[in-house]
Amino acid sequence: MMKMEDALRKRHTVRRYTDQKLSDSFIDVINERIELINQKNHLGMKLVVRDSRCLPLFMRLFFSKGAKNYIILCGSQGKDLDERIGFAGSEMMLFLQTLGLNSWWISGTYRHHHVKSKVKNKEVRGILVLGYGESNGIPHKSKKTPLEVSTYLSGDAPEWFTNGVEAALFAPTGLNKQRFKITGNQNNVKIEYEGGMFPGIDKGIIKHHFEIGAGKDNFSWE
Repeated sequence: MMKMEDALRKRHTVRRYTDQKLSDSFIDVINERIELINQKNHLGMKLVVRDSRCLPLFMRLFFSKGAKNYIILCGSQGKDLDERIGFAGSEMMLFLQTLGLNSWWISGTYRHHHVKSKVKNKEVRGILVLGYGESNGIPHKSKKTPLEVSTYLSGDAPEWFTNGVEAALFAPTGLNKQRFKITGNQNNVKIEYEGGMFPGIDKGIIKHHFEIGAGKDNFSWE
């Protein structure tokens, strides 16, 4: 199986999918991972299969194709809900990539009432469409350099910090704006995110990518 470190570099947004169905064994594996991630992050994410009505008709006709399997990104209202969903959704997205599946994170343009009806009493923050893509997507070159998004305050940056920042630059953010700043001070790391439509979600995604690149045993979050 592909490693998560490789998955974050190979994963690209895919909006058009083939008619190939998810096997029962794949569905079981995905549900097991969702349950594990839900428990770890105190969330309520849920897999829905064979439901094309998650997207508005105009998107199904003109913008996407075959989007009928998705994970509802949701949880009970509480502290840092958006950030926890961002972190957990990123973990799920990269796990799908290791299985050879493609994905598409949608935070706004989905049928909110239809999706929310499947997870009552939960706060929904988006859906993660998944399946076999018609292609593997198009790589988007980072708009910023490591020096533009990071600062290390304790002399020369250690290798783990440099690797973490490079991994963070692969993180998908709202409109690919990369409005984050990573600051390291000895073994402590802080991430700040300014502006954007979904800053908490973006921050969570960036944190997950940084952890993969840096190795979570090498530092502590500030």
